[in-house]
Amino acid sequence: MRRKYIWNSLGIIFLLVSLVFLQNLFMPKYASGIVEGGMIETYYDEPKNHDVIFIGDCEVYGNFSPVTLWKEYGIKSFIRGSAQQLIWHSYYLMEETLKYEKPDVIVFNVLSLKYNEPQREAYNRMTLDGMKLSMTKIRAIQASMLEEESLVEYIFPFLRYHTRWNELTQDDFNYLIDKPDLFHNGYYMRVDVNPVTSIPRKRPLPDYSFGENAMSYLDGMVALAKENDVELVLIKAPTIYPVWYDEWDDFITEYADKQGLMYVNLLERADEIGIDFQTDTYDGGLHMNLAGAEKLSRYFGNILVEAFELEDHRNNLEVKGVWSEKVAFYQEMIDSQVAEIERYGHLVSWGNPREEDEEE
Repeated sequence: MRRKYIWNSLGIIFLLVSLVFLQNLFMPKYASGIVEGGMIETYYDEPKNHDVIFIGDCEVYGNFSPVTLWKEYGIKSFIRGSAQQLIWHSYYLMEETLKYEKPDVIVFNVLSLKYNEPQREAYNRMTLDGMKLSMTKIRAIQASMLEEESLVEYIFPFLRYHTRWNELTQDDFNYLIDKPDLFHNGYYMRVDVNPVTSIPRKRPLPDYSFGENAMSYLDGMVALAKENDVELVLIKAPTIYPVWYDEWDDFITEYADKQGLMYVNLLERADEIGIDFQTDTYDGGLHMNLAGAEKLSRYFGNILVEAFELEDHRNNLEVKGVWSEKVAFYQEMIDSQVAEIERYGHLVSWGNPREEDEEE
């Protein structure tokens, strides 16, 4: 009887280990090409003592450099960004983050308010699959699922990805356990240049109101910030595409004033920041390249320091040691990307960003 119990237990353990192995194998690795799906999970291995947390879509992870904020102001920051991160994704990421730490400031980019309903499974996955399993993640899944999607397939991703057996690549085996470091506290670096060649036309909309569902989550973010004694700052990043309507901006300005929040339209300040759309974007105006992100970070970092009296940690030897390693890795990637461009004429190891508004 005892021997049978032991063998049954070993069988269960073997089954569980096999399922974990297969799930890790079949899960997309996001190690090359479209890499943004690997962003969310990188937060969990970081020290949870940040001064500033950015939350949002490509307008944060592609436009702000935490290393620059550190070098210029001694600010410890992290970007919890992901492709087409909709506002309910952002709300639950904020809720989760506040269980790990209480930063002085949380910065939220408001572009996602334009969406009132879930959009695509692919983008849901690029945010939700990287979150650790918790009740917060389950609520995020329920808020994000399309009608044809299944809760159980999010909780147990193997059920969704097991059919990838004929799509597996060398990356799936190389990065079965450890994935390469591709980001800098959530920042997606690109040094290449692709200038703006045309300004998108602002097509009139039948209604400039944000949806009730989207606004309920913004209200929820305001409430979370107040409950946790954290400053919430709303921003619009200085990218000219996708378009940002004056009517939307007027609404957010009024909303922020009523809620007692800071709102900064950085698009309006592009000239003051010093952004040159001929040299500071890598994809025709959707995202900043390294030069643009560093300009923007220096400018916005000064706003944060003056408004919230953030501590400069550069004289803290322990913290400085951690960030010195981050600065070194940052410079290594700059050198690597520059060398790649010099050799091939373009970046070959980094795919174009997968973002919702490229289709518009």
